[in-house]
Amino acid sequence: MQIIQSLQKLDYIKPEEIPNIDLYMDQVTTFIDEHLSGSKRYPDDKLLTKTMINNYTKNNLLPSPNKKKYSKEHMLLLIFIYYFKNILSISDIQTIFTPLTERFYNHQNDISLEEIYNQIFQLSEEQINSLTKDVIRKYTKAKDTFSDTDNDEDKEFLQTFSFICMLSFDVYVKKVIIEKLIDKTVSGISEPDTKKKKKEKKEKPENLQ
Repeated sequence: MQIIQSLQKLDYIKPEEIPNIDLYMDQVTTFIDEHLSGSKRYPDDKLLTKTMINNYTKNNLLPSPNKKKYSKEHMLLLIFIYYFKNILSISDIQTIFTPLTERFYNHQNDISLEEIYNQIFQLSEEQINSLTKDVIRKYTKAKDTFSDTDNDEDKEFLQTFSFICMLSFDVYVKKVIIEKLIDKTVSGISEPDTKKKKKEKKEKPENLQ
């Protein structure tokens, strides 16, 4: 099946492919477009545009460039954003990116963003085979549905619809889990902050002008 074969050809940006030098905006968009072109649905699709990248910066998803140049860490974050933006809202991405950039961007921790990317990249690579097997299993099950339908065209459509529904349900369930994890992250971050603000408010002199 062509769809199954396409899973094995999913584009990944390998850690060693990411430039170690700072890039201008045009170079960033060209790099992403060249390395992830296989994930385009239509040939004219734009994976990342200047406007998108500027908006990510305005929404605090991406740290500001240094003299209009983007570092390797910027590139790593942009790749994460590219994958997240297909399933998560900007608000949710911002929620998980805030602690990520605050703790690990610009070598603020013993663990660098590059190390994080490398480990996650390895996990993603390992998942392809199991994901492919799962998709094949769903496809086989879908082909068994509506077997009594006399009209071949109707049967093909309904079996395809069954396959789409099974894949969609899988995405839906995982999206719900992701959103709950993000909400838990927000709760974990905001609770101490709230207590801290209450304490500061309590200690603040009332007549301060």
